[in-house]
Amino acid sequence: MIAFLRQNRLFTFALALVVIQVALAVLAPWLGFQNPYQQVMAQRLRPPSAMNWLGTDQLGRDVLARIVWGYRTSLLTCVTAVALALAVGGTTGMLAAYYRGWFDRIWMRLMDVLFAFPILLLAIGLIAVLGPNMWSAALAIGVVYTPIFARLLRGPALVICESEYVQGARAVGASDLRIIFVHVLPNLVSVILVQASILLSAAVLVEASLSFLGLGAQPPTPSLGLMLSEGRNFLLLAPYPAVFAGFAILFLSFGFNLLGDALRDTLDPRLRMARR
Repeated sequence: MIAFLRQNRLFTFALALVVIQVALAVLAPWLGFQNPYQQVMAQRLRPPSAMNWLGTDQLGRDVLARIVWGYRTSLLTCVTAVALALAVGGTTGMLAAYYRGWFDRIWMRLMDVLFAFPILLLAIGLIAVLGPNMWSAALAIGVVYTPIFARLLRGPALVICESEYVQGARAVGASDLRIIFVHVLPNLVSVILVQASILLSAAVLVEASLSFLGLGAQPPTPSLGLMLSEGRNFLLLAPYPAVFAGFAILFLSFGFNLLGDALRDTLDPRLRMARR
């Protein structure tokens, strides 16, 4: 394992970047950060100091604490959205490849209809119906990304479903669900991992955009996009909250995107052969 990490420095760096940010989010309650909700009006818009490493916002709240807890909000929203999209889109994409016929035609045409809408516009429309909150944003992003997984997994699943071992499983009487989830799905793991990492990167930006517009997590819940939206009104007085929140969004999205690229380079046999 250590030798593998040394040989794949890009993967190691990307994994470390993601793990550090996820660890900060998960362990935030036990790492000794200040209360992200505590308001100290006498300390409003203060620059970074020994007490507040990244300064304070317009209500005197610690920016570092709110960024770390904002990581929790962003990751919870984005992981839920991508997991939902993978469960619905990935499963139906494999079913469409396996059964084909009318189900394949109808379902994939429905996915084409969803693809016709701009991602952010469709998400805003869904949140307008569901109401603005963190879970509505997760559901909206999940619906938007469902067609991506459906089309992505359908293509290679079509090839796998025609392979000899799948035909052999059918011949010995294996059930359809067993063939799909035992014989087809394991051969798509590498595709799923790469695409999930890349979509997590994009989901971070979409979630931040929705929060910036006031359609994601609602105050006083810490949210990176909401911090950016609130901090823009005080850029001339104290740019710290907006700047640091923007960098947090950048690093979180960049980490997942870089991890997806590194996974693709590591898991794609053609790229491994090209490097040799």
